[in-house]
Amino acid sequence: MPDTQNGNVTATLENGISTISFYHPAQNSLPALLLDQLTIEIEKAGNNPDTRVIVLKSGGDRTFCAGASFDELLEIQDKEAGAVFFSGFANVINACRKSPKIIIARIQGKSVGGGVGLAAAADYCLATEAASIKLSELAIGIGPFVISPAVIRKMGLPAFSQLTIRAVDFQTASWAKEKGLYNDVYPDIATMDAALDTLTQKLASYHPEALSGLKQILWEGTDDWDTLLAQRAAISGELVLSKFTQQALRGFLNKKG
Repeated sequence: MPDTQNGNVTATLENGISTISFYHPAQNSLPALLLDQLTIEIEKAGNNPDTRVIVLKSGGDRTFCAGASFDELLEIQDKEAGAVFFSGFANVINACRKSPKIIIARIQGKSVGGGVGLAAAADYCLATEAASIKLSELAIGIGPFVISPAVIRKMGLPAFSQLTIRAVDFQTASWAKEKGLYNDVYPDIATMDAALDTLTQKLASYHPEALSGLKQILWEGTDDWDTLLAQRAAISGELVLSKFTQQALRGFLNKKG
């Protein structure tokens, strides 16, 4: 995958398996453009009759997703623009939710914030032992409001509360599996990928209508998420303008630099 400055999203289809991969040089963070591209590719794969199962993955071997692009968060000037940015995460989650195809997430490394939301929006997650997770939003003056319905649906309120309140602490992949975010955890990427190939090939051989029916059952009770996640995006979009959050973001970026 090309190491482009702004990142990219690629999609392939082979033997009924649609693989959607995103990449950004800043630890696979997600600016608005990548979020829009992810939404488009997830919807396209879901509507393609030749797709039996979707794999969601990212480039590189260390970080699955660092969440929202802090550089882009600092560029937000008003609450309307903030709501639009955070709606990008809402759109990806809702695309996963509404897709008629089962989505398998491949989590090769750490996930932070929106990256945890992506994992929670998948129907099944394979991860490595290096795939620790963190919800750092509270530490920068916002909260994981847009992704919270997806995370709570997968992990439950107590685990979500722990992740949110202990905002600076990573939790291990084993902990994430114990709490329900991950389904399988493997010692390394090669072992995980072998298991992923086996699983997706099996799923691609199953009756597509049975898979679609299962997908509907898995997401029962979430019909209000279009409205709910848009409301949460507006909350985050306003909070990101606060002096506290702007200073926290600048401090984080200066520390990285």
